Amino acid sequence: MSSWQPRAEDLQLLVQLLKDSTSSDNTVQNNVRQQLETFTKIPEYPNYLACVMAMVELEASTRAIAGLTLKNYLRVHIANMQSAALEFVKSVVVRVVSDDQEPVRAAAGSIITTILSLGLALWPEVLNVLVQLIDSPQIDAVEGAFGALQKICEDSARQLDNEQPQALGFMIQKFLQHFSSPSWKVRAAAIQCCNQFVVMHSQGLMVNMEAYVQGLYERAGDEDPHVRKNVCQAMVMILENVPEALIPQLDNVVKFMLYCTDKQADDEVALEACEFWLSFAEQDQLRDNLEKYLPDVIPVLLKGMVYAEDDLIILIQEAEADDAAVPDGPQDIKPRHHKARAHAFEHESSAQQAAGGADGNEDDDSESDWDEDEDGEDVYNEWNLRKCSAAALDVFATVYENDLLPYLLPRLKEELFHQEWVHRECGILALGAIAEGCLPGMMPHLPQLVPHLISCLRDAQPLVRAITCWTLGRYAGWTVEPPVTWRNQFCQTDELLHQHRDTYFKPLVLTLLQNVLDNNKRVQEAACSALATVEEDATTHLAPFLEAILSTLSMAFGKYQDKNLLILYDAVGTLADSVGGLLREERFIHILMGPLHHKWQMIQDMERGIFPLFECMSSVAVALGPHFAPFSADVWQRCLRIIQFTLQYHQNPQAYPTIHEEPDKDFIVVSLDLLSGVAQGMGEQVQPLVSQFQPPVLSILPVCMHDNISAVRQSAFALLGDLAISAFPVLKPHLNQYLPELIDQLQFKNDDPTEVSVINNAAWASGEIALKYEGEMANWIPNLLERLVRLLNNRNPDQIVTPKAVRENAAITIGRLGFVCPELVAPHLSTFIAAWCEALRDIRDNLEKESAFQGLCRMIKLNPNGVIDSFVYFCDAVALWQRLSPELKKEFETILVGFKTGFGAQWEPMWNNVPLHIKQRLHDRYGL
Repeated sequence: MSSWQPRAEDLQLLVQLLKDSTSSDNTVQNNVRQQLETFTKIPEYPNYLACVMAMVELEASTRAIAGLTLKNYLRVHIANMQSAALEFVKSVVVRVVSDDQEPVRAAAGSIITTILSLGLALWPEVLNVLVQLIDSPQIDAVEGAFGALQKICEDSARQLDNEQPQALGFMIQKFLQHFSSPSWKVRAAAIQCCNQFVVMHSQGLMVNMEAYVQGLYERAGDEDPHVRKNVCQAMVMILENVPEALIPQLDNVVKFMLYCTDKQADDEVALEACEFWLSFAEQDQLRDNLEKYLPDVIPVLLKGMVYAEDDLIILIQEAEADDAAVPDGPQDIKPRHHKARAHAFEHESSAQQAAGGADGNEDDDSESDWDEDEDGEDVYNEWNLRKCSAAALDVFATVYENDLLPYLLPRLKEELFHQEWVHRECGILALGAIAEGCLPGMMPHLPQLVPHLISCLRDAQPLVRAITCWTLGRYAGWTVEPPVTWRNQFCQTDELLHQHRDTYFKPLVLTLLQNVLDNNKRVQEAACSALATVEEDATTHLAPFLEAILSTLSMAFGKYQDKNLLILYDAVGTLADSVGGLLREERFIHILMGPLHHKWQMIQDMERGIFPLFECMSSVAVALGPHFAPFSADVWQRCLRIIQFTLQYHQNPQAYPTIHEEPDKDFIVVSLDLLSGVAQGMGEQVQPLVSQFQPPVLSILPVCMHDNISAVRQSAFALLGDLAISAFPVLKPHLNQYLPELIDQLQFKNDDPTEVSVINNAAWASGEIALKYEGEMANWIPNLLERLVRLLNNRNPDQIVTPKAVRENAAITIGRLGFVCPELVAPHLSTFIAAWCEALRDIRDNLEKESAFQGLCRMIKLNPNGVIDSFVYFCDAVALWQRLSPELKKEFETILVGFKTGFGAQWEPMWNNVPLHIKQRLHDRYGL
């Protein structure tokens, strides 16, 4: 140990400063801060702090403050410390970690962890010291050592596993021995230390897995909730990463987890245990193992979905109040970020085409929704037992589908019609949770349940009304457009389908609109969100209710506070997206634009609340089309002003000394996207706006296309594509400036996922420009084609796989290049046609897809040999078309018949490679 000794007067001064640091007197605080700054310049400052930590005659709080101050000092200055000073600190900390004062021990553990987080090599011997201490007869020493070891394992698990695997194996064996310690702190810490190595499949733990699991079993009945919580956490981690380790004693594990999930006395333990069911349901290989436990698990999950008493203490006062007129505080509104516009295609599988069904969402994730307050309950931002139970039931429904219902329906009926509102609310939440997975099995019950739910929208308890809105939103699709199986049985004629909508859809919409104007803010939020869901499902079936919907939303603008106003904007924007041109009647425009224009005038340019307004206005501009003209100039000018200001600020922030909060570039993104919306809606009428307003949008675009923020570039390319469609004569003189940058963006320069949408939009914009530029595109085609084919064929650096949306847009643009300059693209046909057909085979038939296939046909006519090796891919893509124009059908027929007659002996081998179902469809359609 170092012979260094502190000066007594300096040590006493530091002690006094640390004591005074907790004072609430600002003068004292300023004095402390100034004197401590002087102290920090002394090389021995960390030594003095260590000495204060070790002064047992001081109160624990002062010693702990010294330790935490030392930890923060080390985090910043350890690289520049004198080696003697660092050794002195280490020697003191090792002694203090056994102190009889818990706050001091904890501070010492934090210092050890801080040093090791910078590299185990900075203090390799400390691990051995701590492991020896955990065998000490003094419980303070054991608890202190384990406190430090737990922090080390949490912060440096990967380092330990990689750099000291043998030492780690020994440490884990020692941890396991302390699972039965008489101290609950030691038991909990020992389990938590081991838990850190499950996910990484650490060899040190894997070789001791049997003893680890056995030790956990023995702690299953532990009387301390901290220990039980860590045991539950361990079981979940093992289930997710080493499930085979639990199978031999699965019955015992399940009984323990049921006990913990059902034990409401400790919510933290119950939540950790509930995570087990969520993980269990997601393990495909354990599906059969779980099913036999469903009769026991389902009631426990339902119980967990009932509001806990602690929740209700907070909720009930606000939930029962008519609080619509109470302004929201800043804490009520979550930060909001604008999602930049990306161009994508709708998909339709062959099975859906055959059934005439709606398209599915391949990216849907039924569990992730529960992290975003999907159940309409946001009193707690953190994950809680109620949300976890509902999420688990949702996943169970997705996994077991209708097989879940025999275990659930009897209990669900009890809850739905329970006299106590908290149980009714739980039943309605459960009914919503199973909507996706169990819809086919629930359909026979919906004729009774949907009217019951609609009646619950008038329940006296606002929390019941709120959750009912959400649940009805999940079943809205059935009310307006039942699945084919239901229609074939119960709605075989248009008249019966009409009756179905009158019976279920109409009262749903009209009652939901009443709740949109509820006097409770929570109900307003749920109703408005549900209305947006109904709008997405119903689309133009909303036509008979448009005036009622618009009038209600218009009144809501005058009633809603700031938080719900965000959801209201979303409902208006979704309505515009869903009904489109139906909004163009003069009376509808008057009802809609009155409140929107008022909000537009009231909000300042650089308020973040402008984001949802701009998003909403973009959808409205597209829907109103040319009828948006009276508002277009004001909107266009404001967007340009915001973009210009934000760009100028970021180029020279010193020029704006009065601006205290830096305007982030989301302001640019949302403004570019609104310009895109206006361009889409106005069509060719947007050309005067493009050329006349200052600063000209065409001078701003190149700056945005070079921006270092990918979302800005993404939206810039989206606007470029929209201007190519609507304002090409104005855009054309600038293309020599734009196209090099556009081509440069058509490549993966790194594995940053945010770059995907930039490339996607750049590819799409290239195709739109090509269609307008026609033959003059020839000079740019070689470079464009090289980049697009590389994306299509997944020939990217660093093995980056091209996402599906990018491959689709690349294929569309290659087809369009072939349409305008087939003689330049056709020679390369054999290099991309297989991947091209695969990329476009199952996107929804539309004009973009048609223009691409027209281009393919032109290329094939010039280079039929380029198709021979990939003929089956071409046949597959052609056969999947459903709604093709007479012109395209004629092109397909010409090519296919031409192959049959022109290839002679080659035809039979080519045709024999085509699967039978494709042959049949091509035979029926084209006579092959």
